[in-house]
Amino acid sequence: MYLTNDVKSEIFAKHGGKAENTGSAEGQIALFTFRINHLTEHLKRNRHDYNTERSLVKLVGKRRSLLDYLKKKEINRYREIIKELGIRK
Repeated sequence: MYLTNDVKSEIFAKHGGKAENTGSAEGQIALFTFRINHLTEHLKRNRHDYNTERSLVKLVGKRRSLLDYLKKKEINRYREIIKELGIRK
């Protein structure tokens, strides 16, 4: 499996402050980005996997809504997470 508990705790420790801080917006955005990158690579190999494509679109929407929330609440945290993950152009 590509996403083990160790990988999750590492992502949350790096972006969420602590490994136990799974509710932080930055940690969730980082986790969604990891999953989006994985699904994108899968779809490059399996072009006709429409269920995965749908899952990818839903994940991108969730990440977008979290980013919008963070941008509205604290613009500095938004800019930091964008820069760390390299999401924007």
